[in-house]
Amino acid sequence: MYYAYSIENGRLVRLAAERDVADAAWIDLIRPNDAEIAQLRVPVPSLAEMEEIELSNRLYREDGLDYMTAMLPGERAGGDRISMPVTFILSTDRLVTVRHHSPRPFLTYPERAERSTLGCGTPDRLFLGLVEEIIARLADILEGAGRTLDQTTAAVFERRAVAAASDRLQAALQDVGREAETMARVRLALLTVERMQAFYTATLEDRPEEGRLRAATRAQMRDIQALEVHADFLGGRVSLAVDTTLGLINLQQNNTVRILSVVAALFLPPTLIASVYGMNFTNMPELDEPWGYAFALILMGGTTLGTWLFLRWKGWI
Repeated sequence: MYYAYSIENGRLVRLAAERDVADAAWIDLIRPNDAEIAQLRVPVPSLAEMEEIELSNRLYREDGLDYMTAMLPGERAGGDRISMPVTFILSTDRLVTVRHHSPRPFLTYPERAERSTLGCGTPDRLFLGLVEEIIARLADILEGAGRTLDQTTAAVFERRAVAAASDRLQAALQDVGREAETMARVRLALLTVERMQAFYTATLEDRPEEGRLRAATRAQMRDIQALEVHADFLGGRVSLAVDTTLGLINLQQNNTVRILSVVAALFLPPTLIASVYGMNFTNMPELDEPWGYAFALILMGGTTLGTWLFLRWKGWI
Protein backbone atom coordinates (compact mmCIF):
# COMPACT_ATOMS: atom_id res chain seq x y z
CA MET A 1 0.00 0.00 0.00
CA TYR A 2 1.21 3.51 -0.73
CA TYR A 3 0.10 7.12 -1.03
CA ALA A 4 1.58 9.30 -3.75
CA TYR A 5 1.57 13.11 -3.62
CA SER A 6 2.45 15.74 -6.18
CA ILE A 7 3.17 19.43 -5.66
CA GLU A 8 0.56 21.66 -7.26
CA ASN A 9 0.44 25.41 -6.62
CA GLY A 10 2.66 25.03 -3.57
CA ARG A 11 0.44 22.38 -1.99
CA LEU A 12 0.55 18.62 -1.62
CA VAL A 13 -2.13 16.84 -3.63
CA ARG A 14 -2.70 13.11 -3.43
CA LEU A 15 -2.48 11.44 -6.81
CA ALA A 16 -5.35 9.33 -8.06
CA ALA A 17 -4.77 5.61 -8.34
CA GLU A 18 -4.56 5.76 -12.13
CA ARG A 19 -1.81 8.43 -12.12
CA ASP A 20 1.77 7.38 -12.74
CA VAL A 21 3.94 7.48 -9.59
CA ALA A 22 6.64 9.11 -11.71
CA ASP A 23 4.67 12.35 -11.27
CA ALA A 24 4.86 12.11 -7.47
CA ALA A 25 7.13 14.27 -5.33
CA TRP A 26 6.45 12.17 -2.22
CA ILE A 27 5.60 8.48 -2.11
CA ASP A 28 4.60 7.12 1.28
CA LEU A 29 5.02 3.33 1.33
CA ILE A 30 3.11 1.42 4.01
CA ARG A 31 4.11 -2.23 4.37
CA PRO A 32 5.05 -2.36 0.67
CA ASN A 33 4.88 -5.56 -1.32
CA ASP A 34 7.23 -6.67 -4.08
CA ALA A 35 5.01 -5.32 -6.86
CA GLU A 36 4.91 -1.83 -5.34
CA ILE A 37 8.67 -1.83 -4.78
CA ALA A 38 9.28 -2.92 -8.37
CA GLN A 39 7.03 -0.13 -9.61
CA LEU A 40 9.20 2.48 -7.85
CA ARG A 41 12.45 1.21 -9.36
CA VAL A 42 14.22 2.32 -6.19
CA PRO A 43 15.99 -0.05 -3.77
CA VAL A 44 13.77 -0.22 -0.68
CA PRO A 45 15.12 -1.74 2.55
CA SER A 46 13.17 -4.53 4.22
CA LEU A 47 11.82 -4.26 7.75
CA ALA A 48 14.66 -6.44 9.02
CA GLU A 49 17.21 -4.12 7.43
CA MET A 50 15.44 -1.06 8.84
CA GLU A 51 15.57 -2.53 12.35
CA GLU A 52 19.34 -2.91 12.29
CA ILE A 53 20.86 -0.62 14.91
CA GLU A 54 24.18 0.01 13.19
CA LEU A 55 24.53 3.56 11.90
CA SER A 56 25.87 2.21 8.62
CA ASN A 57 22.50 0.51 8.06
CA ARG A 58 20.41 3.49 9.10
CA LEU A 59 22.30 6.40 7.57
CA TYR A 60 24.02 5.97 4.24
CA ARG A 61 24.16 7.14 0.62
CA GLU A 62 23.73 4.73 -2.27
CA ASP A 63 23.47 5.50 -6.00
CA GLY A 64 22.86 9.17 -5.32
CA LEU A 65 20.05 8.46 -2.83
CA ASP A 66 20.21 9.33 0.86
CA TYR A 67 18.79 6.62 3.14
CA MET A 68 17.90 7.84 6.64
CA THR A 69 16.07 5.76 9.23
CA ALA A 70 14.51 6.97 12.50
CA MET A 71 12.57 5.16 15.22
CA LEU A 72 9.18 6.84 15.55
CA PRO A 73 6.26 6.11 17.91
CA GLY A 74 2.99 5.19 16.29
CA GLU A 75 0.24 2.60 16.11
CA ARG A 76 -0.07 -0.74 14.41
CA ALA A 77 -3.16 -1.79 12.48
CA GLY A 78 -4.63 -3.33 15.64
CA GLY A 79 -4.23 -0.12 17.63
CA ASP A 80 -1.17 -1.20 19.63
CA ARG A 81 1.28 1.61 20.39
CA ILE A 82 4.81 0.82 19.33
CA SER A 83 8.04 2.38 18.13
CA MET A 84 9.18 1.15 14.74
CA PRO A 85 11.67 2.32 12.12
CA VAL A 86 10.73 4.70 9.31
CA THR A 87 13.13 5.11 6.39
CA PHE A 88 13.40 8.32 4.38
CA ILE A 89 14.82 7.89 0.87
CA LEU A 90 15.70 11.32 -0.49
CA SER A 91 16.75 12.20 -4.02
CA THR A 92 16.85 15.42 -5.99
CA ASP A 93 13.38 14.85 -7.47
CA ARG A 94 11.49 12.70 -4.96
CA LEU A 95 11.03 11.77 -1.31
CA VAL A 96 10.10 8.17 -0.50
CA THR A 97 9.16 7.09 3.00
CA VAL A 98 8.93 3.45 4.07
CA ARG A 99 7.04 2.49 7.21
CA HIS A 100 5.25 -0.50 8.72
CA HIS A 101 3.09 1.34 11.26
CA SER A 102 1.20 4.64 11.47
CA PRO A 103 3.00 7.58 13.11
CA ARG A 104 0.53 10.44 13.38
CA PRO A 105 2.69 13.05 11.54
CA PHE A 106 2.32 11.07 8.32
CA LEU A 107 -1.45 11.54 8.58
CA THR A 108 -1.45 15.22 9.52
CA TYR A 109 1.42 16.57 7.43
CA PRO A 110 -0.19 16.34 3.94
CA GLU A 111 -2.97 18.71 5.06
CA ARG A 112 -0.60 21.39 6.34
CA ALA A 113 2.54 20.88 4.24
CA GLU A 114 2.30 24.32 2.65
CA ARG A 115 2.20 25.94 6.11
CA SER A 116 5.50 24.46 7.26
CA THR A 117 8.55 26.70 7.66
CA LEU A 118 9.95 26.11 4.17
CA GLY A 119 6.77 24.93 2.48
CA CYS A 120 6.76 21.86 0.26
CA GLY A 121 8.10 23.08 -3.08
CA THR A 122 10.97 20.59 -3.36
CA PRO A 123 11.77 17.11 -1.99
CA ASP A 124 14.23 18.66 0.47
CA ARG A 125 11.57 21.03 1.75
CA LEU A 126 9.12 18.13 1.94
CA PHE A 127 11.63 16.19 4.02
CA LEU A 128 12.30 19.06 6.42
CA GLY A 129 8.59 19.84 6.68
CA LEU A 130 7.85 16.23 7.60
CA VAL A 131 10.65 16.26 10.18
CA GLU A 132 9.21 19.49 11.57
CA GLU A 133 5.83 17.77 11.91
CA ILE A 134 7.48 14.81 13.66
CA ILE A 135 9.23 17.10 16.15
CA ALA A 136 5.96 18.90 16.85
CA ARG A 137 4.24 15.58 17.45
CA LEU A 138 6.96 14.45 19.86
CA ALA A 139 6.54 17.75 21.72
CA ASP A 140 2.79 17.11 21.98
CA ILE A 141 3.43 13.63 23.38
CA LEU A 142 5.75 15.07 26.03
CA GLU A 143 3.18 17.71 26.94
CA GLY A 144 0.53 15.01 27.32
CA ALA A 145 2.86 12.97 29.51
CA GLY A 146 3.52 16.06 31.64
CA ARG A 147 -0.22 16.65 32.15
CA THR A 148 -0.75 13.02 33.14
CA LEU A 149 2.11 13.26 35.62
CA ASP A 150 0.58 16.44 37.07
CA GLN A 151 -2.74 14.69 37.65
CA THR A 152 -1.18 11.52 39.00
CA THR A 153 1.24 13.19 41.41
CA ALA A 154 -1.52 15.53 42.65
CA ALA A 155 -3.68 12.49 43.42
CA VAL A 156 -0.78 10.67 45.11
CA PHE A 157 0.19 13.60 47.33
CA GLU A 158 -3.41 14.37 48.34
CA ARG A 159 -4.23 13.37 51.90
CA ARG A 160 -7.31 11.43 50.91
CA ALA A 161 -5.28 9.44 48.41
CA VAL A 162 -2.67 8.64 51.05
CA ALA A 163 -5.36 7.23 53.31
CA ALA A 164 -7.12 5.44 50.44
CA ALA A 165 -6.89 1.79 49.57
CA SER A 166 -3.66 0.56 48.06
CA ASP A 167 -5.39 -0.29 44.77
CA ARG A 168 -5.58 3.45 43.98
CA LEU A 169 -1.87 3.83 44.57
CA GLN A 170 -1.21 0.79 42.41
CA ALA A 171 -3.32 2.35 39.66
CA ALA A 172 -1.27 5.54 39.97
CA LEU A 173 1.91 3.48 39.73
CA GLN A 174 0.62 1.88 36.53
CA ASP A 175 -0.19 5.31 35.07
CA VAL A 176 3.29 6.58 35.87
CA GLY A 177 4.88 3.46 34.39
CA ARG A 178 2.83 3.88 31.21
CA GLU A 179 4.00 7.47 30.83
CA ALA A 180 7.58 6.42 31.49
CA GLU A 181 7.34 3.95 28.61
CA THR A 182 5.90 6.68 26.39
CA MET A 183 8.76 9.03 27.25
CA ALA A 184 11.28 6.29 26.54
CA ARG A 185 9.85 5.99 23.04
CA VAL A 186 10.02 9.76 22.60
CA ARG A 187 13.65 9.82 23.77
CA LEU A 188 14.52 7.10 21.25
CA ALA A 189 12.76 9.04 18.50
CA LEU A 190 14.57 12.27 19.40
CA LEU A 191 17.93 10.49 19.40
CA THR A 192 17.41 8.88 15.99
CA VAL A 193 15.93 12.02 14.42
CA GLU A 194 18.88 14.05 15.73
CA ARG A 195 21.31 11.59 14.14
CA MET A 196 19.33 11.66 10.92
CA GLN A 197 19.44 15.46 10.82
CA ALA A 198 23.17 15.46 11.49
CA PHE A 199 23.66 13.11 8.52
CA TYR A 200 21.41 15.27 6.35
CA THR A 201 23.32 18.43 7.35
CA ALA A 202 26.57 16.79 6.24
CA THR A 203 25.11 16.27 2.73
CA LEU A 204 23.90 19.84 2.18
CA GLU A 205 26.96 21.13 0.34
CA ASP A 206 25.83 19.86 -3.05
CA ARG A 207 22.22 21.05 -2.73
CA PRO A 208 21.01 24.21 -4.50
CA GLU A 209 19.30 25.71 -1.42
CA GLU A 210 22.08 24.97 1.03
CA GLY A 211 21.76 28.20 3.00
CA ARG A 212 18.04 28.01 3.71
CA LEU A 213 18.10 24.26 4.27
CA ARG A 214 21.00 24.51 6.71
CA ALA A 215 19.26 27.28 8.69
CA ALA A 216 16.08 25.21 8.92
CA THR A 217 18.05 22.15 9.99
CA ARG A 218 19.84 24.08 12.72
CA ALA A 219 16.50 25.35 14.05
CA GLN A 220 15.17 21.80 14.15
CA MET A 221 18.28 20.58 15.94
CA ARG A 222 17.76 23.27 18.59
CA ASP A 223 14.16 22.13 19.00
CA ILE A 224 15.28 18.53 19.37
CA GLN A 225 17.85 19.43 22.01
CA ALA A 226 15.27 21.46 23.93
CA LEU A 227 12.87 18.49 23.87
CA GLU A 228 15.63 16.21 25.11
CA VAL A 229 16.18 18.50 28.10
CA HIS A 230 12.42 18.54 28.76
CA ALA A 231 12.31 14.74 28.50
CA ASP A 232 15.11 14.52 31.10
CA PHE A 233 13.10 16.80 33.40
CA LEU A 234 10.01 14.62 33.00
CA GLY A 235 12.14 11.55 33.63
CA GLY A 236 13.16 13.02 36.98
CA ARG A 237 9.51 13.64 37.80
CA VAL A 238 8.67 10.05 36.90
CA SER A 239 11.36 8.78 39.28
CA LEU A 240 10.00 11.00 42.06
CA ALA A 241 6.43 9.86 41.44
CA VAL A 242 7.44 6.19 41.43
CA ASP A 243 9.46 6.52 44.65
CA THR A 244 6.65 8.42 46.37
CA THR A 245 3.97 5.95 45.31
CA LEU A 246 6.05 2.96 46.37
CA GLY A 247 6.78 4.69 49.67
CA LEU A 248 3.09 5.26 50.35
CA ILE A 249 2.28 1.65 49.46
CA ASN A 250 4.97 0.49 51.88
CA LEU A 251 3.58 2.77 54.59
CA GLN A 252 0.12 1.28 54.13
CA GLN A 253 1.52 -2.22 54.30
CA ASN A 254 3.52 -1.30 57.40
CA ASN A 255 0.37 0.08 59.04
CA THR A 256 -1.44 -3.18 58.33
CA VAL A 257 1.42 -5.23 59.76
CA ARG A 258 1.59 -2.95 62.81
CA ILE A 259 -2.13 -3.43 63.51
CA LEU A 260 -1.75 -7.19 63.27
CA SER A 261 1.30 -7.06 65.56
CA VAL A 262 -0.59 -4.99 68.15
CA VAL A 263 -3.52 -7.41 68.11
CA ALA A 264 -1.13 -10.34 68.54
CA ALA A 265 0.65 -8.54 71.42
CA LEU A 266 -2.65 -7.81 73.20
CA PHE A 267 -3.63 -11.47 73.17
CA LEU A 268 -0.23 -12.80 74.19
CA PRO A 269 -0.63 -12.37 78.00
CA PRO A 270 -4.17 -13.86 78.12
CA THR A 271 -2.97 -16.76 76.01
CA LEU A 272 -0.08 -17.36 78.42
CA ILE A 273 -2.40 -17.32 81.44
CA ALA A 274 -4.90 -19.63 79.76
CA SER A 275 -2.08 -21.98 78.84
CA VAL A 276 -0.81 -22.10 82.44
CA TYR A 277 -4.21 -22.90 83.92
CA GLY A 278 -4.95 -25.32 81.14
CA MET A 279 -2.22 -27.67 82.41
CA ASN A 280 -4.57 -28.91 85.22
CA PHE A 281 -1.86 -29.92 87.71
CA THR A 282 -3.13 -31.32 91.01
CA ASN A 283 -1.24 -28.77 93.13
CA MET A 284 -2.89 -25.73 91.49
CA PRO A 285 -5.06 -24.41 94.37
CA GLU A 286 -7.07 -22.03 92.18
CA LEU A 287 -8.69 -24.96 90.38
CA ASP A 288 -10.58 -26.01 93.52
CA GLU A 289 -11.64 -22.49 94.54
CA PRO A 290 -15.05 -21.12 93.46
CA TRP A 291 -13.44 -17.81 92.55
CA GLY A 292 -10.71 -19.41 90.39
CA TYR A 293 -12.52 -18.95 87.08
CA ALA A 294 -13.31 -15.28 87.74
CA PHE A 295 -9.75 -14.71 88.97
CA ALA A 296 -8.32 -16.09 85.72
CA LEU A 297 -10.66 -13.92 83.61
CA ILE A 298 -9.80 -10.79 85.57
CA LEU A 299 -6.09 -11.57 85.34
CA MET A 300 -6.31 -12.03 81.55
CA GLY A 301 -8.29 -8.80 81.15
CA GLY A 302 -5.89 -6.90 83.38
CA THR A 303 -2.82 -8.05 81.49
CA THR A 304 -4.49 -7.14 78.17
CA LEU A 305 -5.30 -3.66 79.47
CA GLY A 306 -1.79 -3.26 80.83
CA THR A 307 -0.28 -4.25 77.50
CA TRP A 308 -2.53 -1.78 75.66
CA LEU A 309 -1.59 1.05 78.07
CA PHE A 310 2.11 0.23 77.66
CA LEU A 311 1.86 0.35 73.85
CA ARG A 312 0.01 3.68 74.04
CA TRP A 313 2.64 5.07 76.40
CA LYS A 314 5.37 4.09 73.95
CA GLY A 315 3.45 5.68 71.07
CA TRP A 316 3.32 2.49 69.06
CA ILE A 317 -0.44 2.64 68.55
